[in-house]
Amino acid sequence: MLRSVIFLKSSLFHLQVLSGCAIIVRGQPRGGPPPERQINLSNIRAGAMARRAAQGQPDSKDTPDEPYAFQAREFLRKKLIGKEVCFTVEIKTALGREYGMVYLGKDTSGENIAEALVNEGLATVRREGIRGNNPEQVRLCELEDQAKSSKKGQWSEGGGTHTIRDMKYTIENPRNFVDSLHQKPINAIIEHVRDGSVVRALLLPDYYLVTVMLSGVKCPSFKREADGTETPEPFAAEAKFFTESRLLQRDVQIILESCPNQIILGTILHPNGNITELLLKEGFARCVDWSMAVYTQGAEKLRAAERSAKERKVRIWKDYVAPTANLDQKDRQFVAKVMQVVNADAMVVKLNSGEYKTIHLSSIRPPRNESEVNKRFRPLYDIPYMFEAREFLRKKLIGKKVNVTVDYIRAATGPGEGTPAFAERTCATVTIGGINIAEALVSKGLATVIRYRQDDDQRSSHYDELLAAEARAIKNGKGLHSKKEVPIHRVADISGETQKAKQFLPFLQRAGRSEAVVEYVFSGSRLKLYMPKETCLITFLLAGIECPRSSRNLPGGLQVAEPFSDEAMLFTKELVLQREVEVEVESMDKAGNFIGWLHIEGVNLSVALVENALSKVHFTAERSAYYKTLVSAEEVCRQRKEKVWANYEEKPVEEVVHLSEEKERVANYRHVFVTEITDQLHFYAQDVETGGQLESLMETMRAELASQPPVEGSFVARRGDYCIAKFADGEWYRARVEKVESPAKVHVFYIDYGNREVVSSTRLAAMLPAFSTRALPAQATEYTFAFIQVPQDEDARADVVDCVVRDIQNIQCLLNVEYSGATCPHVTVQFGDTKDDVGLGLVKEGLVMVDVRKEKHLQKMVRPQILFLAILNIWRYGDFRADDADEFGYRR
Repeated sequence: MLRSVIFLKSSLFHLQVLSGCAIIVRGQPRGGPPPERQINLSNIRAGAMARRAAQGQPDSKDTPDEPYAFQAREFLRKKLIGKEVCFTVEIKTALGREYGMVYLGKDTSGENIAEALVNEGLATVRREGIRGNNPEQVRLCELEDQAKSSKKGQWSEGGGTHTIRDMKYTIENPRNFVDSLHQKPINAIIEHVRDGSVVRALLLPDYYLVTVMLSGVKCPSFKREADGTETPEPFAAEAKFFTESRLLQRDVQIILESCPNQIILGTILHPNGNITELLLKEGFARCVDWSMAVYTQGAEKLRAAERSAKERKVRIWKDYVAPTANLDQKDRQFVAKVMQVVNADAMVVKLNSGEYKTIHLSSIRPPRNESEVNKRFRPLYDIPYMFEAREFLRKKLIGKKVNVTVDYIRAATGPGEGTPAFAERTCATVTIGGINIAEALVSKGLATVIRYRQDDDQRSSHYDELLAAEARAIKNGKGLHSKKEVPIHRVADISGETQKAKQFLPFLQRAGRSEAVVEYVFSGSRLKLYMPKETCLITFLLAGIECPRSSRNLPGGLQVAEPFSDEAMLFTKELVLQREVEVEVESMDKAGNFIGWLHIEGVNLSVALVENALSKVHFTAERSAYYKTLVSAEEVCRQRKEKVWANYEEKPVEEVVHLSEEKERVANYRHVFVTEITDQLHFYAQDVETGGQLESLMETMRAELASQPPVEGSFVARRGDYCIAKFADGEWYRARVEKVESPAKVHVFYIDYGNREVVSSTRLAAMLPAFSTRALPAQATEYTFAFIQVPQDEDARADVVDCVVRDIQNIQCLLNVEYSGATCPHVTVQFGDTKDDVGLGLVKEGLVMVDVRKEKHLQKMVRPQILFLAILNIWRYGDFRADDADEFGYRR
C-alpha cells in the first residue's frame, strides 16, 4: 500500500466535488492552468450521481441519482469549496485511481471529511477488509452505527431523492421560460464550465440544469476537430481556469437576459464581483455586439473593462494596436467649427489652425438607394430620407462649434469588382452640447449602424449607444424603419433652363425677400440656391458687384482664375454655405441665372464682399438702394489698397483728357460663307479659309461611320453634350444637344452650319475624339448686322428676314466686325461681287431703321444721307416710333 500526506492551500488550487466520495483538486498554477488530480475517499461509499445515456450507444439509458447522492454531494460542496484542505493518498490502483482521506484545514488535525459524511448518514462504510488495528476504520464503523440509531440521512424513513431536469430536454420553449423570469436574479450553482464564457448552471429551487452563455462577451474556445479531439484557441485554457477557479460549484445568482436561437444569455453575479467584467479586464474575453444589447448591467462597464485590457495589452490583446495610436492627442480630440454637411454621415470642419478637414461619423451608414439609378439621379432628393438626414445635420451643426473625438482612420481602398474606390477617411464621434450627433441621427431613423466582424476594432467609441438607438428607432418605426410611404421630394433644377427661369422670374420678383438655402458656392458671387417655398434650385448671381472670376473649363480651354478669386469664394462659403438666407431677385441674364441681393442675418453679401476688398462695385448698382453703401465701402478699401485694390493707381483727370485719342474704325473684311439666318435677323457664317478643313473632316468622319456604323440608340443624350446627328439628307453632321424633352424629342444645334433640329435619340451617336471640336473648332459663328434696328412688328421683321435669305444665304460674302454685342459680334456685310453693303441696302429699301451709335469712330458709317429715304415699307404709314425710342434720348 502506498501512503503519503500532501498539504495544499485552497487559495492556490481549484477544488471540485464530483460526488459524495470523490473530489478534484488542482495545484498552484505556474505559467498556466495546473493539472487536475482526483481523490476518492477511502473506506466509504456515497450514492452515485445521475448520468445521461451516452450518445451513439442505443443500449445505454439515463440513470437517476441514487438516494441521498445529491445531498452527499451538496454536503461536501458547502463544506469544502473555498476552504483550506489537506489530503493523504493511501492507495493508488494500477489504473491510476487514488484513494485517501481529506481533512478540512492545513493538516491532518482538521475535520475528517469521510467521518463527517458517515456521521450525517450520507455515506456508508465499506466494512469488508476492515482491520481492528486501524483506528480510522474503527472510528468510521462507530459513526455509522450512531447515524443508524439516530436515523440520519439515508437511514431515515424519507426517500432522499432529487429530480434534476435538464432544460434542453424538458422545456419546449426556452424563450418563454426566460421571459417568465423577468430578468430577476435567481439562485444557482455552477455545475460545469465549458469555456471561459459558457457554463452549466443548476437553477434553484426548481433544479433546472441550463447552459448559459455570458451576455456581451466571448472567450477563446476549444475547437472540436473531425477526429473528436479539441484544439484550444490561444488563452482558451487559461480563460476556462479563470472562470472555474472562481465560479465552479459556487453559489451564485444568475440573471437570464435573453434567449435568441435557443441560446440562453445571462449574467452571473458573485458576491466578489461580476465574472463578465473580470474576464474582460484581465484580457480573457472580448466584447461581442450581438449580445451586448441584452446585457442589463450597463454595456459601458464592459467596454471600459475591455478598453483597460487593451491599454495594458494583456493576454488576447498582447499584440493590440489602437486605431488612433499614430495620432497625437491634439489630433485625436479637438474642437472645430462645422462649415459644410457633405452627406448624411460626413461634414467639413474648420480647425482652430484654419485648416479644413472632412470628418465622417463613425459606424453609421446614411440612407442608401436600393432601386435602379437613372441618368438624372440626384442622391440628395432621390434617395429616401437622405434629404431629411442632411437637413437634420445642417440645422443642428452648420456654423457651430463641435467636439470631435477621432475613433479610427479608414485606409484608402482601391476599386474592386462591384465596389467603388474610397479615399482615406477620418471617422469620429461628433458631439454638441453633450449630444452624440450620430446617435441622434440613428435614433430618428435617418441612418443605420454598420455591423462589423468580431475582430474589427475600427468602430465608434459609443457603438453600443448607436445599437441601442437603432433598436429604439426600429421599435418605434421611425424614418428608414417606418412602414409608411417614403417622402418624395420633387425639386426642379432650373439652373441654365432659360424658359423655366422666365416662368419663375415674375413670382420671385413680386415676392420681395424670399427664403432660400445656399446649396453650393461656385465663386464669390455665383451660388446655387434651394428655394423651399418654390421647391426649385436656381443659380443666383450677386447684383451690384464685379467679383474676381474663378478658374473654369470653357469650350475654348481653361479660364485662368483672377487674383483673389479663391479668397472671395472662401469668404462667401464661410459666410453663407448651407445657411438659411433671404434673397431679392431683380432680373435674369440670358443664360437663365437670376440676379439680385442676398442677405444673411442682416448682412448684405454684396456689401460684405466689397467691404473686405474682395469685389468691386459694378455700374449696375447705381439704380439700387445699396449704391451709396457699396461706393463708400469701396472707397475705403481703395484708399487702403487692399486685396483687389492692391495695384490701384488713381490717375489725374487731366492726364486722361490729354492722353485720350480718337479711335479709328478698322476695316478688315474677310470672306465668309453664310449658312443660316434666324428669325431675329442673326446669321451664322463659316470662314472660307477653313472650309477645306471642314470638308476633309466630314469626308473622313462619314467614311469611318460607313465602315463602322454606330449602334442605334446607344447614345444617351444630355444637355450640352457634343455628338453627331443624322440630318434629313441622311448624312452625319457634328452637333450639340441643347435640350432633351424625351428620347423621341432631342433639340440639337449643328455646330458647323448654325441650324437647329428636333430629332429622335436613335439619330444620334457619340462624337469620336478624332472629329471633336479639339480637332477642328465649330465652324458656324453667330453674327448680327451692325448699325440697324430690326423692326419689332413680326410681319415687318419677317419681310426683312426673307429679303436677307434671298440675298446672302448660301452665298460667299465679305464680313467686317464693327463692335461687340451682348450675344454676338455686330458686323457689316458686303456682297462678294459688287461690294455693296447689305445692311445699307436694307435701310434704303425701308425695311429696317438706323441704329445711331455714339462712338465717334463709327459716326462715318451712319451717314446722314440715308435720312432722305423714300417712304417705303415700314415708313409707309409715317413715323411709327414711340416717343421713348433711343434716338429721342429716353433710353440708355
